[in-house]
Amino acid sequence: MLHPASLIAGRDPFAAMRRMGEEFDRALLGPAAAKGYPAVNIWQGSEAVAVTAELPGVAPADIDISVKDTVLTIAGQRKAPETGDGAVWHRRERAFGTFSRAVRLPFRVDPDRVEARMDNGVLRVVAYRRAEDMPRRIDVKPA
Repeated sequence: MLHPASLIAGRDPFAAMRRMGEEFDRALLGPAAAKGYPAVNIWQGSEAVAVTAELPGVAPADIDISVKDTVLTIAGQRKAPETGDGAVWHRRERAFGTFSRAVRLPFRVDPDRVEARMDNGVLRVVAYRRAEDMPRRIDVKPA
């Protein structure tokens, strides 16, 4: 049971468990996996939702985007740079390899109305709501 004082003081009783899980993921899968890769922002308008994802160093041809109902999946591969024979890494903080990130959208998406563009390492996906799911105004008639 949560102690009321921890809620009042703004303490999260599960923060230590989350940190431990993130450290475990980081140790096994690398730093990108601990927080979810790629990092995304999502916002909604009346007819569409926009998702941006940071993908520096990933070529557009190496990205696969799929959408089904309310789930958008961004997958792909970040290729490791050519290092040449005898090269020794001094620091390796950027993750390389395959990635996949699925995000739940606030409504079902029309799969024929999804647009994706890449600009300066930022992927922008705009997905439009299905026409049959659009809110409809109902006129009130006098009796």
